[in-house]
Amino acid sequence: MRATRPALFDSLPARPIAAVLAACGVLAGVYVGQGGLDTVVGCGIAQDAYASQTASDWVANADHVVVATPTSEKEVNREDLTEGTVQYTADRQVSFRTDKVVWSAGSPRRAMGDGFDMTAPGWRVYKSGTRVKRTAAAAPRLEPDHTYVLALRWVDDAWVVLGEGAAVPFDDGVAGQGEWCGRVLSKDDVRLGERFSRKDDNRLEKAVWGQGEEAISEALRSVKKS
Repeated sequence: MRATRPALFDSLPARPIAAVLAACGVLAGVYVGQGGLDTVVGCGIAQDAYASQTASDWVANADHVVVATPTSEKEVNREDLTEGTVQYTADRQVSFRTDKVVWSAGSPRRAMGDGFDMTAPGWRVYKSGTRVKRTAAAAPRLEPDHTYVLALRWVDDAWVVLGEGAAVPFDDGVAGQGEWCGRVLSKDDVRLGERFSRKDDNRLEKAVWGQGEEAISEALRSVKKS
């Protein structure tokens, strides 16, 4: 999953938890450059490659929904810069352990194995030696020592998440608890963010926040029955 670079800036991040992060001073350090918005410490404007907000979106667009834990990471796609204070930028190749397959499409594009790799936002490294996290728009960074529920699709010989709504923090088996946008949040932090949510918000991650794997599985099974 690469950091998205949307061309338009006329919408707010989709997740209301962004309001909590803003209150904590997390939404800061935004760098705007050629091609759009590149978040540094904080979150950018959400943009889905595939619809990812609802249980129906996941069932329609994903090959598998998994509980997965990153086990290692390495820098890839390094880009050295000759001007300015930044020495280079890089993505991360993150290796995941597949803890459990929660749901699979009837005819997935590719079978899910015991583990898989994905490209995730990496680092901005300054000439001073300072390393700053880069983050995807309104989404987890996908860091080791945390667990996630991911709605995955096989695209161009690689696994990708559907969009910003398809990567849910899942530390200790609790939806909405864990790493989000480079910071660690509790389910209570997320619940506070829901005060800013739209009344007609029917995102899957909102429906299952604070619950376990069975709530996610049931939501996906319900779509198949409808």
